[in-house]
This record gives sequence, structure tokens and C-alpha cells, in this order.
Amino acid sequence: MKKLQASVLLVLISATSCCQLRWVNVDSLYGALPSSVHIFRTADSLEGKPNIAYYLIADLNDKSLDFTVDTSHGRRLKPSQYFQRNDSALLVVNTTFFSFATNQNLNVVIQDGEKVASNIIRVRGRGADSNTFIYPHSSAIGLSRKRKADIAWIKADSISSKVWASQEPPVYSNPQIAGNASGTANSNSNAFRRWKMETAVGGGPVLVQDGIIKITNEEEFRFAGKAINDRHPRTAMGYTKDNKLIILVVEGRNAGKAEGATLRHLAQVFVELGCIEALNLDGGGSSCMLVNGKETIRVSDASGQRPVPGVFIIKRKK
Repeated sequence: MKKLQASVLLVLISATSCCQLRWVNVDSLYGALPSSVHIFRTADSLEGKPNIAYYLIADLNDKSLDFTVDTSHGRRLKPSQYFQRNDSALLVVNTTFFSFATNQNLNVVIQDGEKVASNIIRVRGRGADSNTFIYPHSSAIGLSRKRKADIAWIKADSISSKVWASQEPPVYSNPQIAGNASGTANSNSNAFRRWKMETAVGGGPVLVQDGIIKITNEEEFRFAGKAINDRHPRTAMGYTKDNKLIILVVEGRNAGKAEGATLRHLAQVFVELGCIEALNLDGGGSSCMLVNGKETIRVSDASGQRPVPGVFIIKRKK
């Protein structure tokens, strides 16, 4: 715990003045938007490096909007294809990490209250546990039927239709011996409770908790070494105390124009935007956000939009 607190303090100190970005409203560039939805852009540098980022903010209390997901079940589609098959959705954004080999979501997805994808990531332990496998409880962001947002650490395997959540980062003990692919790692199981969400998407790591930067990369076995300091295109989501959902995308791998953000940059931006919790999602070549079908950031894959097996969507109700 002391080590975690020290690392959190270090993140706070190093990120305190890294951003302070100026955001410009660009609603007019993206067609007709509901009064409860706005889109902002910045081209301010991040610690001296060129940067382009966008965020969309939407009022979860607006009953004329539907916050949902779509998955392609065993195949992948481009965000523009999801836009087309979802009645020209107001927003489409990439979400979960996924397998290129199987086209599966690797994180939990909940649609209309039903789990349609599970956490299926398996990682090899580190250090003394290098001969064991651990099945991390990846984090996710969910919206309840009453449109209350929550970010938590999730138990959601393929065996059960139920989803369990902890509000505290998981602590693992007695992981399965390497080669035993059927089990899951033990954790602080008493902290998990049923997570009854109408809509949810997983990713990780958590970036912000209780309005403070707390990056739980080590607890989620997400990025090895110093990878959280690498600059990449990014996708992330958070929410504010007054029930506003914020979806952030950062352009990257565009030399001289937009070099991407670190996880610490992301966390600081969410704090400055007033989020009480925030979550990293799949980034890199997957990062893509469409507003009324129009791209925001320039995607980093040379071939254009990367097909993905799941997206988060905002629609206008009919």
C-alpha cells in the first residue's frame, strides 16, 4: 500500500502542470448536435510536443439520447460501418482491447443489461510469480438503468452471465500454475458485488479515482515496464460529478503535428475537465471517434480506420 501511495504521489507531482490545455468549441464543424452535447478541440502542445485532441461531452440526464454499444461477434468492423448500421449514430468511438487472431473483445461489454463479452485476458506473472498465470480483473465504465456512471474493476468470465465489480483495485494471491488455463486468480473477492449496468465497456487501466490521478496499471497487469510514459494515440472515457460523460481522443504517430499522449497526460486532462473517475481504453491504431459520421482525430493506421469488434455509441432516440 505504501508503495502504491508513493507512486500515486509521484504521478501527481509530475503531472500537476503538464497540460493546462485550451479547448475550443467546434460544434459547428460536426453538423446538428443536441443542446446537451458539445465537441471541443485543442492543438496546444503537451510538454513541448505537438498535440491534437478532441473531447465530446454529453449530459447523461438527457432522455432524448440513448447511450449504448454495438459488437460485431467474431468479426471486426470499421467505426464508419458501425455508424451506418446504427441509424447514423451521433457518436461512435472505439473501446475494448481485442484479439487480432480471433477478433474477440478481450474486455467486458454489456448491452441492454446483458453481458455480451467477457474479460478473457491472461498474463504471465512477474518476478517471483513468473511461472504462473494471472487473470486480471480489468476495469470498465458502466451506465446504470438510471444513467448513473461508474468505473470499477470487473469479474466477468465466460462461464457466468453475471458481472461482479469492486470499487478498489484487486489484490491477487495464489495465482494458477502456468499451463492451467481453466482457472482464475484468487483476489480480494469479498470486495466484489453484483454490477448491474445497462451499458458497459472495458479497458484499462483506471486513470482517475475520486477526482485524483491514480493510475492502476500495475494492479491491472496492463502495460509492462515504463510503457505508461510512451506517447500514443489514445481513447478514454470519464464522467463528472454532475453526470456529464466525457469521451476523449488524442491523435498520435503523426510526426511534427500530433505525437500522442502518455497515460499521465490523459489522467491530468480528465482532472482538469472535472472528472471524478476516468478510464483508459484501447488506443494506438484503434483510436477513432466519429461525430455525426465525421472523423475527429486523424487515425494513425496508414490504411485508415482500423476494424474493431466493439464500439460505444450515442444515438438520438426515435
